[in-house]
Amino acid sequence: MGDPAGIGPELMAGVLNLPESCADAGVLAIGDRRVLAKGEAALGISLDIETLPRDAAPPQPEPGRPIFYDMGNLDPANLPAATASAIGGRSALENFGLALDLAREGKVDAITFVPFNKEALRLGGNPFDDEMSFAADRLGHSGTVAEFNVVDNLWNARVTSHVPLRDVADLITEERLLEHLDLAVRALKEAGFERPRIAVAALNPHAGDGGSFGREEIDVIEPTVRKAQALAQTQGFAVEGPYPSDTVFVRARDGHFDAVLTMFHDQGQIAIKLLGFDRGITVLSGFAVPITTPAHGTAYDIAGKGIARLEPTRLAFNMAKQMAASRK
Repeated sequence: MGDPAGIGPELMAGVLNLPESCADAGVLAIGDRRVLAKGEAALGISLDIETLPRDAAPPQPEPGRPIFYDMGNLDPANLPAATASAIGGRSALENFGLALDLAREGKVDAITFVPFNKEALRLGGNPFDDEMSFAADRLGHSGTVAEFNVVDNLWNARVTSHVPLRDVADLITEERLLEHLDLAVRALKEAGFERPRIAVAALNPHAGDGGSFGREEIDVIEPTVRKAQALAQTQGFAVEGPYPSDTVFVRARDGHFDAVLTMFHDQGQIAIKLLGFDRGITVLSGFAVPITTPAHGTAYDIAGKGIARLEPTRLAFNMAKQMAASRK
């Protein structure tokens, strides 16, 4: 369970209420049972789910029999409604932290979380910029990790993420490009793509127009793509580019590519969210287990009204199961 003041409780309740969710996986839900009850009330449902206390031994749920691990860490009566708060952020960090601990111990194969609020996480004690860095620290992971956004089977990977725009050009290196291309290939294969087709976006307008608007394409991006193409046949993927970023997603939308590797955050985020904001999911990759979440936020303005769209959470949960099954 993510931020308790947003739509997360009703999204968790809604997914747990779907027969398909638990039929093919042992599902462990983590949060406060009182907060989940608020989500049930918003949807007008009542879940039949076994509940265990926080001090119980970590359970091993079986397919078709989900278990709720009651952290008992948040009385809804003390939670400021529909706003970021320290108490809400603290509970979200505790819930996510336990899921990560179970992953580190090899007791879970994948994690899905309903939306966090970064301000609430910071108020609740998160010393990092985002939940991905928190996860890396908790898992003791020092390697490269990446955040992918997915809409209708079209993936967006990126070479840089939560960094100032002024720093992006200096971070576009052969090493980073190859690292994030490799992560994308592995994640796509886990998601069911037998031979992923990846387009690489340029950094500058018109792909630099022969050096007229920057040399990153000439000096770094194109040579790296050519180097990757030499590996692609033996490693089972295809890569092309660099393509101007204002047209590459049109090509991908029309079926020419399975993924686009962009150079910075909004270069891909804007395109993906325009293509399907109400269907988008986010995949955190590079960790010992796949981690997924719906791509939207906490939607405080509609929290508790029972009108939040369940589809992105359902898709994120199904993606986690699929990627975990692929690894196993």
